[in-house]
Amino acid sequence: MDDSWKSTVPGYTEDASPWDNAKDQTVSCDATGTKYVLGPAVVQGDEISSVDAALDTSNNQWVVNITLNGAGASAFGTLTSSQYQKYFPTSTTNEDNAVLDQIGITLDGDVSSAPETNGALTSGSFQITGPQPNGFSEAQATQLQNVLKFGSLPLTFQLQSELYISPQTGHASLDAGLLAGILGLILVVIYLFYYYRGLGIVSVSSLVIAAMLAYFSVVLLSKYQNFTMSLSAIAGLVVAIGITADSFIVYFERLRDEVRDGKALRPAVEAGWKRARRTILVSDTVSFLAAVLLYHFATSDVQGFAYTLGLTTIIDVVVVFLFTKPMVTLLAGTKFFSSGNKWSGLDPERLGAKTPWRSGRRTVRTTRTAGTGAGRPRTGNSSTTSKEA
Repeated sequence: MDDSWKSTVPGYTEDASPWDNAKDQTVSCDATGTKYVLGPAVVQGDEISSVDAALDTSNNQWVVNITLNGAGASAFGTLTSSQYQKYFPTSTTNEDNAVLDQIGITLDGDVSSAPETNGALTSGSFQITGPQPNGFSEAQATQLQNVLKFGSLPLTFQLQSELYISPQTGHASLDAGLLAGILGLILVVIYLFYYYRGLGIVSVSSLVIAAMLAYFSVVLLSKYQNFTMSLSAIAGLVVAIGITADSFIVYFERLRDEVRDGKALRPAVEAGWKRARRTILVSDTVSFLAAVLLYHFATSDVQGFAYTLGLTTIIDVVVVFLFTKPMVTLLAGTKFFSSGNKWSGLDPERLGAKTPWRSGRRTVRTTRTAGTGAGRPRTGNSSTTSKEA
C-alpha cells in the first residue's frame, strides 16, 4: 500500500494517527491516491465471522463473501439501509450522493476498497463484487479477503529501532566475508597437504569442485529464483568448507586404518569406503535436517545461512560419491600410491602397519645339490618356486 498520501495531510503523524481510533472521523487514501473522508467505524474486524474469495459461476467473476456476527450484522444492516434509502444513485438525481453510498474498508489507515451499497444488507451475509464490467481478478479478490481476514487481529505496531547500513558498509562486510572464506580455504588446503601428502590432491580437488558447484548453484538460483546473497548466506558457504573436508577426512582415516591392519591398497580402498560411507551419510543427513528446520522456523536473516548450508550439504554428498571415492580408486592403481611411496600419504611404515606391504613380485630359488647327474632320477625337496611378495 502506498502511504505517501499521509504527508499531504496537515498535522498527520504516526504517533497520533487518528485512524487508530475507531470512533474518530479521519481522512485517508487508497492505492491510487483517491482521498476519502471516513466517519467513525461501524463494523470492526473482530465482528467478521468468515470471509472467502470465490468465483461466481453465474457471471464468471471473482467475488468476496462475508459473514458478520450478531452485533456486526445489526450495525451493518442499519448503515446499509440508511445509505440505500438516502444516497443510492438510482433513487436521486444528485450524483454526489453516490460518494455517500460507499463503505470504506480500511487497514492501518489505508483504504483497501470502497464498494457502493446496492441494497439494505440486514441478514449479516453479503457479497462484494468488483468494478464492472470485468469485476475483481483472482489476485484482487484474494487481497481483499486477506485484508478482511487478517486485519481483524487487534495489533498495533510501534517503531522501536531503525538501522541504516550504507552501500559502502555493506560492500565492505561482503568483502570481509569472502576474504574470510578464502583464507579459511587456504589454511585447510595447507593442512591437508601437510597431513595427507599425496592424498591432498584428491581432497583439494574435491574442495574445488564443491566450491564450483556451489558458485554455479548460487548464480542459477539468483537468476531464476531471485536468491539474494546475504552475509548470513556467505557464512553458510564458509561453514560448508568444513562439511566437505569432514567427509573425505572420514574416508581417508578409514582407508589408513585398513592399511594399518596390513591390507593391500586396493582392498583397503573398498573396505575403507564401506566403513566410511555410512558415517558420511549420517553426518550429512543431520546437517541437512538442521538446515531445513532452521530455514522453516528462523527469520529471514538466518534463513540465508540455512539455505546455503542445506545446498552445500547436498553438493558434498554428490562430490564424495561421484568424485572423491572414484578418484581414490583410480589412484590406487598407480605405482606411486600402490607402492606405498612415503609422499603418497599411504606409506605402511609411516602409518605403523602390522605387516608393511609393497607391490611387485620376488622370486625365491633353490639350487640343486652338487653332484646330481643330468637326467638321473633323484629324490628330495629341491625345486624352483615363485612366491608373491
